[in-house]
Amino acid sequence: MSNAPATPSMKDKVCLVTGATAGIGLVTALELARAGADVLLVGRTPQSAGEAARKIREAVADPDVEPLAADLSSQTAIRRLAADVRRRTGRLDVLVNNAGGIFLDRSETVDGVETTFAVNHLAPFLLTNLLLPLLRAAPSARIVNVASGAHRGVSMPFDDLEGRNHYSGWRAYQRSKLANILFTRELARRLTGEPITVNALHPGYVNTQIFRDATWKGSVMRVFANLFALTPEQGAATTIYLATSPEIAGVTGEYFARCKPARSSRASQDDEAARRLWEMSATMTRPGDADS
Repeated sequence: MSNAPATPSMKDKVCLVTGATAGIGLVTALELARAGADVLLVGRTPQSAGEAARKIREAVADPDVEPLAADLSSQTAIRRLAADVRRRTGRLDVLVNNAGGIFLDRSETVDGVETTFAVNHLAPFLLTNLLLPLLRAAPSARIVNVASGAHRGVSMPFDDLEGRNHYSGWRAYQRSKLANILFTRELARRLTGEPITVNALHPGYVNTQIFRDATWKGSVMRVFANLFALTPEQGAATTIYLATSPEIAGVTGEYFARCKPARSSRASQDDEAARRLWEMSATMTRPGDADS
């Protein structure tokens, strides 16, 4: 990894990476496998997940990698994914919530939730809560939430979280990344005293498939990314650092950039907003309900 700390051994560690079929997620899964971890990689389809696993097997000698498929815009699919993970392993040492996207035109998921908020925030919120028993079963576990410096300059619009009254694709993305950090802070608070850490990060402006939007606006953003963005290898460095480094054992509820602690926006440090977002997210996803 260019300009990144060497990855420590992850032998006998079980790791799950969402959005692991391309970009930062694929690089993260690859490097965890290279370090000896058992890697569960999640893609949107069996085909994309299988292809990512194939690439890792070509690059790493005898890796332990299993492809899993789930459309993270669907809460039913997330519950099925969590149940599948529980069938495959009795513990989880690292959970990397990496999957996300930018959707420039407003749309809704099968659950009737605005897509950006559903995929970028509610999906990791629900999946993490469903996998907490496996994380608690590990001697010490880590949750890594891939946020973004794009969270700056916005606050949470609690009266219109889904942009029903006014929608801007870029603003929706910014707020979803703010939600990632608020979720990180509140989860860290709720896990106080437990051997589980949770941290968020800014990967840098990375050239990945996050620009899924097929409209002309999405095309413009992809061209800009191609010109100025970091490579996925550079962008994955902080994710891998948070997932593996012994230097940050016990560090929790923090925000990192370039493998170092960084200061996030004032809005992201609002503990009351973090609690309120948690309560609203729990109402929208009902993580305590029996799996469907």
